[in-house]
Amino acid sequence: MLSMLLTARAHCANLCPMSVQLSPIVSEFETEEQEASYNQWFRAKVEEALHSEKPRLPHDAAMAKVHAMLEERRKVRPDRSLV
Repeated sequence: MLSMLLTARAHCANLCPMSVQLSPIVSEFETEEQEASYNQWFRAKVEEALHSEKPRLPHDAAMAKVHAMLEERRKVRPDRSLV
């Protein structure tokens, strides 16, 4: 998810000139154009995922994978944080 957000931010930065400044309290974007560009990009990604032919991974299975990865990381780095 983080990589998607970073990709979206880079996408917005390249396509959106600075214009109307938005408050960081109101929006995570600097301009309305960046917000619109991100929304368009995100909606396209969601549509692509919804129409994907890839096999679905149930939530429980996904969480089991995450927990297993975290446990492996704990074994390798017992005295450090996970991040």
